[in-house]
Amino acid sequence: MGEDAESPKINHTFLRDYVTEADVISTVEFNQTGDLLATGDKGGRVVIFQRETESKGESEEAGEVGDSGEYNVYSTFQSHEPDFDYLKSLEIEEKINKIRWLPQQNAAHFLLSTNDKTVKLWKVSERDKRPEGYNLKDEEGRIKDVSTITSLRVQNSLPCGFTVPVLKPTDLMVEVRPRRVFANGHTYHINSISVNSDGETYLSADDLRINMWHLDITDRSFSILCDPDLFSAEFPPHHCHVFVYSSSKGTLRLCDMRASALCDKHTKLFTPFTNKSFHHQCKVSNRETQFFLSGSVVSECPAHPQVHEYLRSKLCSLYENDCIFDKFECVWNSSDSVIMTGAYNSFFRMFDRETGRGVTLEAWRENSKPRAVLRTRRVYTGGKRRRGDVGVDSLDFTKKILHMAWHPAENIIAIAATNNLYIFQDRVNPDAQTQ
Repeated sequence: MGEDAESPKINHTFLRDYVTEADVISTVEFNQTGDLLATGDKGGRVVIFQRETESKGESEEAGEVGDSGEYNVYSTFQSHEPDFDYLKSLEIEEKINKIRWLPQQNAAHFLLSTNDKTVKLWKVSERDKRPEGYNLKDEEGRIKDVSTITSLRVQNSLPCGFTVPVLKPTDLMVEVRPRRVFANGHTYHINSISVNSDGETYLSADDLRINMWHLDITDRSFSILCDPDLFSAEFPPHHCHVFVYSSSKGTLRLCDMRASALCDKHTKLFTPFTNKSFHHQCKVSNRETQFFLSGSVVSECPAHPQVHEYLRSKLCSLYENDCIFDKFECVWNSSDSVIMTGAYNSFFRMFDRETGRGVTLEAWRENSKPRAVLRTRRVYTGGKRRRGDVGVDSLDFTKKILHMAWHPAENIIAIAATNNLYIFQDRVNPDAQTQ
C-alpha cells in the first residue's frame, strides 16, 4: 500500500462528547465471524456491537458493493469492578486489559475478559420466547397437593390436572451471564490472554509468568513458563501445541509444549531488533504459523517498516511524559498481506508486508462523517513540505491510537481513539471494479 493507495471509507463512528477516564477504550476485538465486535474500557465495561445485515436494494442505492451493513450496539455489561487486595494493600483497577472470543459451538457466544488480576468467562445469548402456563399453584396462590394431580392437560383445555407450559414469543432480549471466574493465578498484572485452537484451554500472561488454564477448571492453573521480561503471549490460530511470547529485550520465542510441560527452554529464538528497544507485543498471522509481528517505538532494523522513525528527535520528550512506554498494537488483515498499527496525533498506519510501503491515515472527529473518504497524511521531517503535512513539533501526543482490530474476513477495521470508536470499511466502486 503506497501513499497514493485508495483510502478506506468510514463505515460508522461511535463518539462521546465528554471524556472521562472510565470511558477510555482499552481493548477492541472481533469475533471469529466478524459479526460481533467487543470493546472494553477503563471503567470495567464491555460493549458488544453487532453487524446489521443490509438489503441488496440499500446497497445498490448507495452505489457501492461490499457494504454489508453497519455495527450497532448489541449489549453492554459491567465485566469487572474495582477491588482491593488487603494482603498486599494493593488497589486492583477495573480496567479491561484484553478480550478474547471463544470459537462458537452453538447459538450462544462466549468471551473472556480480564483486568489486572482476574479473568472471567461470559456467555452471550438471545431469548425471544418465554415459558407460560405453569400450574403449580391453585387460584388462591397455594401450592397444589401432588397427589391431586392425576393427569396432564394442555393450557386452557381441561379444568383439572397439571398444565403443560408452552413457549410464547416475546421481545428479543440479549442476556450476558458470567460462567467462570479465574482468579488468584497471577501475582503481577495480566497483560495478555490467548485462546487455544482446541477450544478447551487458554493462556494468561503477566510480567513474570505464563499460566495455562482449562475453561472448566477455575481453582487452579499450570505455570508453564517463568521469565522476568514477559510482555505478551499468544497461540497461533491452527496449532494447539505451540505458542509465541515476547520480551522487553526485543526478542520473540517460540515454544513447543510437546517437548516439555515446563517451557523454560524455547524451540526458536527471533531477534527482530538489533538494539534493546521497548518491545510490547507479538502477533501471530491469521493463516499459518509462519509470520510474527513485533513492535517497538523505534527500530534499528532497516528491513522492517519504520513506523515512528520521525520520533527519534522527540525521545527525550516522550520519556519525560511516559509516552515511551505506550503500547501500540499491531494487527494483520485477513490475508496476512497488510499490517496495521497506531501512532500519535490520531494517526494509524498500514504497511504492505512484501514491499514495506505504507500509508498514514487519521481517525479524527472532524472527518468522521459516514461514507467520507479518508485522506492520507504525512509527518513533515524535512525537505519539500506538501500541503496538509503535519510537523513533528505539532504532533499531539495525548491523541494516541493504541488499540485496533481487523475483521477476520473483510477489509473492515475498528480503531479506538481515546473514548471514540471508529469503524472504517474499504468499499469498492462498481465502475472502478470493471476497469
